[in-house]
Amino acid sequence: MTDSSLELSPTVIAELTAHGVPEKLHPLFPHGLGGLIPAMGIRLSELSAERAVATMPVAPNTQPAGLLHGGASVVLAETLGSLASGVHGGIERMAVGVDVNATHLRPATAGYVTAVCTAVKLGRTVCVHTIEITDEAGRGVCSARITNMLIPRTAR
Repeated sequence: MTDSSLELSPTVIAELTAHGVPEKLHPLFPHGLGGLIPAMGIRLSELSAERAVATMPVAPNTQPAGLLHGGASVVLAETLGSLASGVHGGIERMAVGVDVNATHLRPATAGYVTAVCTAVKLGRTVCVHTIEITDEAGRGVCSARITNMLIPRTAR
């Protein structure tokens, strides 16, 4: 990638800033965050290769019974694991998920959930992270694990 390919539009910069991506990491997201992270209301409060933390509202990410949708928990977990892996990959490599699994521990019905992502392995080509999602009372909602492969980043 050339330096000119890393110039970010004002719209992308605003989106990254609004969702808590530290300014020094903005060059890793030349296309922004995609549509799903903003749609789910995910907000980052910490992002590094070793650890990432984010919150997500329960509503409107619910299933028909009014509980946090299990798929929403998996989206939150995969988002954090992939972003943390991408930080480890740096400007030359991007993270692509190859495996994700999640165990739903208890329902969340209101408020926000918080996810804490911790690195298990940060390798040259493979990253593994565990993600623990808790409700506002600190009770476990979901425990997940994601494996990402780091592949060469190509300009689009």
